[in-house]
Formats: sequence, structure tokens, C-alpha cells
Amino acid sequence: MSTTKMTVVRPGILTTVQDWPGRIGYWKVGVPPSGPMDDLSFRLGNIALGNPEGAAGLESAMSGPALTFDADTYVCVTGADVPVTIDGHSAEQWRPLLVPAGATLDVGTSNGAGLRVYVTIQGSMEIDDYLGSAATFTLGKFGGLRGGTLTEGDIIEILGAADPSNLRSIPMEHRPVLTSKWEIAVTEGPHGAPDFFTRADMETLFATDYEVHFNSDRTGVRLIGPKPEWARQDGGEAGLHPSNIHDNAYSVGALDFTGDTPILLGPDGPSLGGFVCPVTVVAAERWKLGQLKAGDTIRFVPIRAANAAALGALGVERRASFPVVFSSGGDGDDGVIARREAETAVTYRRSGDDNVLVEYGDMTLDLALRARAHTLHERIEAIAPTGLLDLTPGIRSLQVKVDPDVLPISTLMGLLAEVEDDLPAASELVVPSRTVRMPLSWDDPSTREAIQRYMHGVRADAPWCPWNIEFIRRMNGLDTVADVFDTVFAADYMVLGLGDVYLGAPVATPLDPRHRLVTTKYNPARTWTPENAVGIGGAYLCIYGMEGPGGYQFVGRTTQVWNHRYPERSGSFEAESPWLLRFFDRISWYPVEPEELMDLRADTAAGRGGGVEITDGEFSLAEHDNFLADNHDSIEEFRAMQAIAFDAERTAWSAAGEFTTKGDTDAAV
Repeated sequence: MSTTKMTVVRPGILTTVQDWPGRIGYWKVGVPPSGPMDDLSFRLGNIALGNPEGAAGLESAMSGPALTFDADTYVCVTGADVPVTIDGHSAEQWRPLLVPAGATLDVGTSNGAGLRVYVTIQGSMEIDDYLGSAATFTLGKFGGLRGGTLTEGDIIEILGAADPSNLRSIPMEHRPVLTSKWEIAVTEGPHGAPDFFTRADMETLFATDYEVHFNSDRTGVRLIGPKPEWARQDGGEAGLHPSNIHDNAYSVGALDFTGDTPILLGPDGPSLGGFVCPVTVVAAERWKLGQLKAGDTIRFVPIRAANAAALGALGVERRASFPVVFSSGGDGDDGVIARREAETAVTYRRSGDDNVLVEYGDMTLDLALRARAHTLHERIEAIAPTGLLDLTPGIRSLQVKVDPDVLPISTLMGLLAEVEDDLPAASELVVPSRTVRMPLSWDDPSTREAIQRYMHGVRADAPWCPWNIEFIRRMNGLDTVADVFDTVFAADYMVLGLGDVYLGAPVATPLDPRHRLVTTKYNPARTWTPENAVGIGGAYLCIYGMEGPGGYQFVGRTTQVWNHRYPERSGSFEAESPWLLRFFDRISWYPVEPEELMDLRADTAAGRGGGVEITDGEFSLAEHDNFLADNHDSIEEFRAMQAIAFDAERTAWSAAGEFTTKGDTDAAV
């Protein structure tokens, strides 16, 4: 089979290689699917050329690339409206174009509706897969070409010769309708009224024209809109702000309230987090997120999940007019599909039309609830029903992602009920549990820098600034910051979830409740966090897997938890996976100086270890329950002291207007 060389003459803006549906099956360890943000335009471009719908192609933002080929090649340009030329001669979008050998395909800059433009090429791009996909995840620095955007002079080989017999046109009625005033179909849930938002909040959400903020990207589209009233004072152990919850899995397309700031999560967004999401964009409408640009407005249109278009569809039902034509209001159930009354209550929450979030018990930190979710996870994984795509555990939950065209939600609910009937008691849980001892540079200079950036670029008057550790001390009623140090280094943190902030990042909590320092999360979130910063949010500790946004209160920095040398085995990392930690690992810390940490990080990057010590073991929930009973009195004494400090901080926030003015969306962005 012949091979054509494609050369990048001009890369365009943020041009990456993507495929569809992207990197599936790794949500539980914080690896997003990536793939085209507007899958509709991307897939139609491939169909026009006779390619498989998901074949690798190029995505750009606002301005496309200039490309040459050393043999005749068919291409198709779709997405946002842009000028297209071949050797200076005008060419059309949405139809196959023959680019003669040596000619230059030039995809210009959009000056109309839409943001992202796609170039698909007939044949197969010779791009190495990473975890089963060629899709580029630039924040993680993997996939595509070198894990990043294209640059001038890049060469990609295309397998296959130009073949006019497979070409087809894309009917006008199948093409996405681009606008600056969007209506986007959403389903209720997972977290709506009355538990999290007021009824008035939900009415406002559906009546508001939200504006797209310029600080938006593939991780999420930030919106400008009214601040919720909220239906509760705070998030309890999950944090001081009412948006804070015990971490659970997110869905792509969820409207995530990070504090008071609404963000539509994109295909490069986080898989796990501790903020509420009142509505979720249905799968067939998520292509619109890729075409939203700064200044556009969005009106959310609630629809019944059963009325959502099939994700596999590429026809008129996926055009922009869909919500208006077919909308019949939401399901009217506040996003709760069903409740099950039992010794451990179960709530089944809707998260779009392709996810069910199974939540156990009350909104509290209880390892028995995590054990229950783990047992459910194992059972469904063993059954492996056709149409199951992902299983992602949270603190007290399990998100089940399916292809609803293959495994309808109604069928899934029946399966979940059957499995629930047969689950053993959580107290029987005994799982492998390694002890993972890691270095920690306390109050590391990189975290100090992140706080300064936050104060200069986002918010200078936050209660947790200028020093997060002092804020942690104050919120927990400790006498000195040295007490914070002693508490963190005395704790054994059990890993309850992975991917809390991407790439195997753990969400962990101390096994001894007397070591559980409770904080709140940044409102709004930081725009930059150093890789492997260590922070506390709610009652949970996280190691950030990579640079990116974040909201946990910093205590320091450690070594890498993701093997960037994968698939090569490296130091403490196992050969079969690039992530260091496992569910139910127990993390403990030993102190190092900042300079020593930099040496250890360099060793890890070079594959020489990095100061991590791992010892095998196991965890028994029954033994842990005995420990809690034996230490009941001192645990309750600590919690009482902590509650007094927590209430005092909340009172101070209220007096300062923190809940009414300081965190409002307009000021925050």
C-alpha cells in the first residue's frame, strides 16, 4: 500500500491529531477521552472521504493549518466557517477536495460563527496509539504527534492512495448549524434541587443566557452567569462552600459549579472531582461545546433523557434546531432515576443520557460506603455487559458509563438492581493495600508561586491567601502550623479514587479520623497548579498528576505519580500501567528539602526510582471498624474541636460577605 507524506507548512492555532471516540476505558484513573471536541463535524469529514468515522484527523482552534502532500490526496475541511484555498484558488468546505501533489492546502481564520475547524485526510494517519488511541491530550503530553500541537515542518505519513470511488457529499441538512446564540439540550442531574440547588436556582439556570468566557479550552467552557442561592450552608466534610461534595465521577458535558463558577466540562476535562453538577449536556449535543467561542451565549434546554438523539446519529436530529423542535421539558425528577431503601440506601442519579451515578448512603465520609461501591464495581466489571464503556468509583459512588444505543439506561437499571440484591455486607471487605512511602517537600516554593499567581491573576482577597497552610490551621482549630505539619506526616492516607485531578492523581483520606484535616476548595479554582503539588480539599488529600487547574489547599509537593516514559518500565512504576498508585493504597510521607525533591524528581523522570518505597499488605474493613470503636472518645473530642473552628470560619466568611459577594461569578472570572 502506498504512503503519502503530509508536511505542515503552517500549523495554525492549537492544531492537534485527534480520533473518535478517543481514549476510552481509562476514566477511572484520570485519563480523559480527548478526541474531537466537535465530533459531529469531525465524523462527517471522515464519511465524506470514505474513511471510518473515527479515523485520525486534525483539529484547530479559530485558524487552520497550511499543508502540502507529496502525492495527490483527498481532504475535507469541516467545522467553523473558514476560507479554504488550494494553491491560492478558493475551495469549499464540507466536500472532498483533491489536493494535487506539491500543492498547498491553506485553511484560514474563522471570522464568523464557530471556533474549531477540522481537516480529515483520506487514508490512515501513521500515528502511534497511546492507551489505545491516537487522540492528543496536550496537558498529559501524550497521544498524537509528540503529545502536543503541530509545528512548522512536521511530517505525518498517510497510508493509502487517493481513491475517488469512496467519496461522497455531505447533505446540507446534515451539517451542524453554527450560531453565536446557542440552545443546548441537557438532562437533569446528577445534583439538582432540592438537596443542592434551590428550585429558584434551577429556574434561573434554564431562563438565563449564559455568556462564554474567554478563559475556556478543551478542559472546560467557563460561563458567566448569576450566582446560585444554594439550598444548603456548606458541604460539611467535603468543604466550606455549598458547591463542595464528596468526590465522584464527572461526565463530559456536565455543568460543573466550581464554587459559584459554572463550567461545561470538555473531552479533556477531569474525571473525578468534588463539585456539584445540576445538569448534563446529552451525548449527541456535546459537539456544540467545540464550537462555543468567547462572547457566545447559551440557553440550556431541559429534555427527557429518552428523547435525546442517538449518539451514533449524524443526521438532522443532531443539528442545532433539535432542542427547540423536540424538547418536552426535563424528566421532572431532579436527576434522581430511582432510590432504593435498604440498610445502606442507594440513590441512582442521571448524569446525561449515557451515565448512571450510583450513590450509597448519606453524604458523609464512611469507608463502608466506599467498600460497597468497590464491590459493585467488581461485580459489574466481571459481568461486562455489552455496551459498558467505563466504571469510575468515587468516595461513596460508582459511575457507570454506557453506550445507550447498545445498553439502554432502562436495561442498565435492571442489571444494577439484580447485582445490588446479591452484594455481600461491606464489613466483609478485605482488599490488597500497599504501603506507599513518598517524599514531601513541605510548603514547596512551587506551591507558593501558584498562590501568588492566583492572587495576582484570579483573586487577591480569598480567605485562604496568602498562605494555605495557615488557613488549614485556622479551619481545624490547631494551635500552630507546626501542628498541621505533624498531623500530615503522622497520617496514613488511604487512596479511595484515582484521577481526582488527572493522570492517576489520588483522592485519599487518613484512616485515623484524628488526622483528617478539613478545608474548603478555592472559589473560583486556580488556573495553574504545579505538577505533583499535594493539597487538601474537604477531608481529602490529592497529588496533582500534572500541571493544570485546581482547588485544593497546598501543603507541599512530591514526586511523579504518572510515568511519562510509559510504556517503558520506570523505577517504582509497573510495566503494565503508567500510573503509580492503586485503589486502597496507603500513602505516608517523609520530609525532604525542596532541592532534594528536585533531585528525586529528576531521578524519577530518568527511570531511576525517586525515593518511593512500596510494601505489600492488605486492608480489612472489620479491623478498621474495631480501631474506630477502640478510639471512639478521642476521635469525637477531635471532631468537636474541629467543628467549632469550622463554624467560626463559616461565621467569619458570612460576616465578610464571602457567601454573597466575594465568590460571585462576574468578580471571579
